Amino acid sequence: MPLDQSFVGRSYPPTAPYQVGREKVREFATAIGATDPLHFDPEAAKAAGYPDVVAPPTFPIVLTMAALKVIVLDPDLGVDYSRVVHGDQRFSYNRPVVAGDELVVVNHIEEIMTRAGNDFLTTRQEVRTTADELVATVWHKTVVRGESA
Repeated sequence: MPLDQSFVGRSYPPTAPYQVGREKVREFATAIGATDPLHFDPEAAKAAGYPDVVAPPTFPIVLTMAALKVIVLDPDLGVDYSRVVHGDQRFSYNRPVVAGDELVVVNHIEEIMTRAGNDFLTTRQEVRTTADELVATVWHKTVVRGESA
């Protein structure tokens, strides 16, 4: 069954706040093989003008993948998660994420299209501080394979 096109343009309330911790930044940097001292050393980060360690550029995926659940698990939209394939993602930054940030994610459904029996769901996720400062925007394309795929 195709995804419900009426969801295009829908926005969801902000997620619960996520407190970015210094150790989480370090763990994420280690996991992806990042070695920049800004990710590990608060003094190096402060010398570079940041209040604390700086998260690697893909760190917002920690928040946005969890936040995407509100969309893909919405039974009215019609996503069969057993048929989901990750399609694409891209990031745009207003500033880096740093330890101490308290962030929320606001989900938006930008596009739903069908090609060759597969549905393509494009979401835009705004990563904001609890004071409503836009930190980053993440676009995520989810492919829901058709029955014959």
